[in-house]
Amino acid sequence: MNKGKEKIYSILDELNIKYIKHEHEAVYTIEEVNNLQLDIEGQHCKNLFLRNRKGNIHYLLILCDEKMADLKALAKEIGSTPLSMASEERLYKHLGLTPGSVTPFGIINNSDKKVKVLLDKDLKHDGKINFHPNTNTATLTIDYKDFYKFLQWSGNEIREVSI
Repeated sequence: MNKGKEKIYSILDELNIKYIKHEHEAVYTIEEVNNLQLDIEGQHCKNLFLRNRKGNIHYLLILCDEKMADLKALAKEIGSTPLSMASEERLYKHLGLTPGSVTPFGIINNSDKKVKVLLDKDLKHDGKINFHPNTNTATLTIDYKDFYKFLQWSGNEIREVSI
């Protein structure tokens, strides 16, 4: 079951994480976000839900929005069998999300803590970062350090990778 944006706001409040909410029409791609011409400070990110060849290991890759993921190189870096995009069914099963609304905040729906989080090393560790709060009709801006605090709170494995 998807724990929606109100649950995200509640968790961030409990963790004393400050955030700015930006409500907007539904968007499904980075291009659509950019077309809204919202004045949102900070790094926008691309979030990909991946699986290994056997489908028994899942990854949430978070990278700078202007980058393209080389899945072959990434698999080699993390010591995995070949990686591919996970299906819509797997996305919903493990993160409670649907295509177009993939976000690291979906990790709260991963009760078994088996989805591994892969962070692009080039994300600005001292700046602001933006994600959907489990819905693609809003964007949250938070400090990277607070975002990392949230990820640690989730209990899922976190690893920085080169993209």
